[in-house]
Amino acid sequence: MNFTRKPIVLALIASGISSIGAVTVAHAEDAFIDALTGGKVSFTARARYEAVSEDNSKKDADAYTLRTTLAYETGKFNGFGAFVEFEDVHAAGDEKFNNTENGHTTYSVVADPVGTEVNQGYLSYNDFDTEFKLGRQEITYRDAPFHRYIGNVLWRQNHQSFDAFSLVNKSFADTTISYAHIENVNTIFGEDSVAKPSNIDMSTELFNVQYSGLPIGNLEGYAYLIDNEDTITASSETFGVRLSGAQAVNADWKVLYTAEYANQSDYKDGVMDDQNYYLAELGGKYKGWVAKFSYEMQEGDGTYSFNTPLGTNHAFQGWADVFLSTPTKGLEDMYFTVAGNVMGVKVVGVYHDFETDTDSLDAGNEFDILAEKAFNKHYTVGVKYADYNAGDVALGKVDTEKFWLYGQVKF
Repeated sequence: MNFTRKPIVLALIASGISSIGAVTVAHAEDAFIDALTGGKVSFTARARYEAVSEDNSKKDADAYTLRTTLAYETGKFNGFGAFVEFEDVHAAGDEKFNNTENGHTTYSVVADPVGTEVNQGYLSYNDFDTEFKLGRQEITYRDAPFHRYIGNVLWRQNHQSFDAFSLVNKSFADTTISYAHIENVNTIFGEDSVAKPSNIDMSTELFNVQYSGLPIGNLEGYAYLIDNEDTITASSETFGVRLSGAQAVNADWKVLYTAEYANQSDYKDGVMDDQNYYLAELGGKYKGWVAKFSYEMQEGDGTYSFNTPLGTNHAFQGWADVFLSTPTKGLEDMYFTVAGNVMGVKVVGVYHDFETDTDSLDAGNEFDILAEKAFNKHYTVGVKYADYNAGDVALGKVDTEKFWLYGQVKF
């Protein structure tokens, strides 16, 4: 062997390794830059007119508002990604409504305060059949608008989001396991509201498991442990189970059904007695039309009641938002829903009949109707109306009418 050539050979090997390393680093850098710059931009704008008339001393409200969002989602780099969404809400005209921060308290409330903020901004990681998110994010566990317990309140112009760590795992067949730890709730009232909380400090744990492999429907179990550090007496824990499904009768007809039960009690420093929640639904679907009867009970004993403080409550107990919070006497809601499509227009009609759990007081009734048209994948226009008629005066509710006209673009 010619030992004089050994340093030359070693130098060539070292040079080759260095070159490979440089190429690898360069490729990694290119992949990172591609992920960072090759993402997706999204934009939405929703203009809305909302009118509110209440049978009290408040002036009728007329609100013209515009919600715009601009978002960017990066591509993936070794499973990592990021998302940021800016949200802006503006009002047109003289603001003849109380948005909870403008001081126009002589008018009825339209809870769409103006302002600009980061609605979402988080880092994500996908691997092991699991998606992890850390940062400000919207969290829901059911399809919109059925965010009964955990929601983003997407009907309001300023959405609700959470400063949280979350994960969604789909390792097991037909099973979705979700968990979240929430440190702060960014409410719909914006950053400058004085009448309502804009942020709620929390140390809250959410657990949700859904299984779709049953022949009779989807099974869901959940535990929501809400530790409210701003109002510690409002802390509560909720454990529940839900079964929902549909069975075909023939090629045209399906039977729809849902059954749900939950129990809520005090948690940490919370103060409340145990209260139950019941939901039973039965209906049918015929060629795209749905009709169903629903019975929903949130118990209340006159001092404490079952509540859903993190839910999209506008979607429940009537769109007039008279019962965003459950009365202390509880609330029984029997309602009938019809939904379908007329010449490409989505139509929904709902009639509610309310009664309190304790003392069986007449809590009024409400009729809601919506007509909405989506076209060209990017555009939506709609009209919506709610008419609540008050019941027993002891409950302190008043006749309320609300009307909305809106249009949205989304890219």
